[in-house]
Amino acid sequence: MVSIRCVLEEDRSFWFKLDKHLLETEFEKKIRDKMGYVLLENNIPLGLLRYNLFWDNTPFCTMLYVDSKNQGKGYGRKLMEFWEKDMKSMGYGMLMTSTQVDEDAQHFYRKLGYQDSGGLVINIPEYEQPMELFLIKKI
Repeated sequence: MVSIRCVLEEDRSFWFKLDKHLLETEFEKKIRDKMGYVLLENNIPLGLLRYNLFWDNTPFCTMLYVDSKNQGKGYGRKLMEFWEKDMKSMGYGMLMTSTQVDEDAQHFYRKLGYQDSGGLVINIPEYEQPMELFLIKKI
């Protein structure tokens, strides 16, 4: 049985196996502010989603990740749909996410109805990366 719930302190070790970018202090904020979810199957955590508010008023999915051996099974879609419904219930009308242009995630987001809305190029040597593609969706 698949379930999705807000991230809890007990998820810390699982979370950091998948999310190598979040600082410990930010993880604690995700718990406090309920801005992260964990997907479980039969009480075993398999995936996560975290978000923040872009411009302090637009939900922005900053990480969606499913354990590699469980990718391609619809869990990412379930997490996104759960998040979308949760954000709509809070009164938000638009969502954002992003991915690097060299990543396949852009195709996944487009299948879910997200539209390309621009990109960001970071060319400072120690932070350089492929262009970040931003996507939006009306909910």
